[in-house]
Amino acid sequence: MSTNASIVHEWIDDGSGVESVIDEAIAAGRYAIDTEFHRERTYYPALALVQIAYGDRIVLIDPLAVDISALGRLFATDALAVFHAAQQDLDVLTHAVGSVPSAFVDTQIAGGFLGYGTPSLVALLTGELGITPGKGDRLTDWLRRPLTAAQRDYAAVDVAYLIEVWDRLASRLEAAGRLGWALDACAELGARPVGPTDPEHAWLRVKDVRTLKPRGRAVAREVAAWRERRAMRLDIPVRQVMPDLAVLGVSQRAPRDVGALAQARGVDGRWTKGTIADEILDAVAIGEQADPPELPTGGDDLDRRLRPAIALISAWVAQVAKDEQIDTAMLATRADLVSFLAEDATSRLRSGWRGELLGDGIAALVSGRAALTFDPGDGSHRGGLRLVGLDPVG
Repeated sequence: MSTNASIVHEWIDDGSGVESVIDEAIAAGRYAIDTEFHRERTYYPALALVQIAYGDRIVLIDPLAVDISALGRLFATDALAVFHAAQQDLDVLTHAVGSVPSAFVDTQIAGGFLGYGTPSLVALLTGELGITPGKGDRLTDWLRRPLTAAQRDYAAVDVAYLIEVWDRLASRLEAAGRLGWALDACAELGARPVGPTDPEHAWLRVKDVRTLKPRGRAVAREVAAWRERRAMRLDIPVRQVMPDLAVLGVSQRAPRDVGALAQARGVDGRWTKGTIADEILDAVAIGEQADPPELPTGGDDLDRRLRPAIALISAWVAQVAKDEQIDTAMLATRADLVSFLAEDATSRLRSGWRGELLGDGIAALVSGRAALTFDPGDGSHRGGLRLVGLDPVG
């Protein structure tokens, strides 16, 4: 079934309309929600539209015309918000509203436990409801007013069927004994930090920063923090303040005057004049006097004896994900494997559903109690990598 036909929806651009939506969504007990935003030219995401559906009502709220922070009242209740691919929406709402729904689920996460991988909304609509949404313009300028009827319809589709999709997925998850797994994964997403980068940690996002010597890292921390704060203040992307190459070049050279600053790789005339040059040189001076920051732990810091195990375990994890029809990235990331092998007590693989599926198997592999073998399979069963050994697990 195609959804090329218009979907009945309402345009809300006044405060009383928003309050009515909030009251009705609270009474309904659950609602679908999505956002449209841009962040190409700004540091903070620019919210352009909020779509909400509950009962038989679909509304498009214009955040350019109303105080969108009013949604905080809805978010503070136990009414269940249904998102698809919520991570960016949570970031956007944190900035625009000041809060996010206290209770939410994510259909993309739910689909990942049912063999969908990391599904698009289109994949779920097609797979669960037999609906094929009409194609929209991905390059739509959502900040433009007025939006066309086609643009509004495209936005409305994002929430029109979301609650029905969740109900289908939740029913299948419960039958498979995985509903708790999906809810736990949604809770993990809700616990992740959202909002702007901490300026003191911005240096960790600079490309090739690990190549710097300790003193260079100290300078990079201060220069990257200066760049982040300036981007926040001006509300422009950090790359427009100074690209990574220039941050790295300044950190390596540690210039003490404008002449030396101009010689740093990646630096052009924009950063060698006036107060901006003074600010950069001040950041360099602070970095030179500071204790060098430690690089975060990761694969390079894992005991050398265990590094070959990463590739072996990753292959088995991929097989488990295939067998269990779970998105591999959701099951275990490389960082999860490193954390487990480093005997981090907080590793996600040591408890919960991940621990059930992987923890014992990884421990057996690393200890030598089990090994991997390839089963070519036949007409009666699927092949793949299998754990075998004195202590069979998995």
